[in-house]
Amino acid sequence: MSDFKIEKTVDEWKEQLSDEQYWVLRQKGTERPHTGKYNLHFENGTYVCAGCHQPLFESDSKFDAHCGWPSFDKSIKGTVKYVLDKSHGMVRTEIVCSNCGGHLGHVFNDGPTETGTRYCVNSLSIDFNKDE
Repeated sequence: MSDFKIEKTVDEWKEQLSDEQYWVLRQKGTERPHTGKYNLHFENGTYVCAGCHQPLFESDSKFDAHCGWPSFDKSIKGTVKYVLDKSHGMVRTEIVCSNCGGHLGHVFNDGPTETGTRYCVNSLSIDFNKDE
């Protein structure tokens, strides 16, 4: 039993997600920089988890960090869990969806806004709901 509301088998996730989304969301992969469809996307709306559609980030928190991945200065309260990540010889803070546990990316304390944070997110781990 996990700490997440949504639990699915490997086969259920693989049926729902593309191979690339599965690799990022369920196996903690990282898409290549400057390749994601939401990197330079700045419409008004809400970014949601590609695995369970939980709202994660509002468009007014998005900024261009020139890092190659979508960047946000804050998440919607309670929608992201923070996990210590010591992989690849680094110490970082991984961010996962609080609803399904999907890997979103990492958060850093080098953001240029008043929050001082930069949520560095894989485009493959999110979808976008445009404001009407």
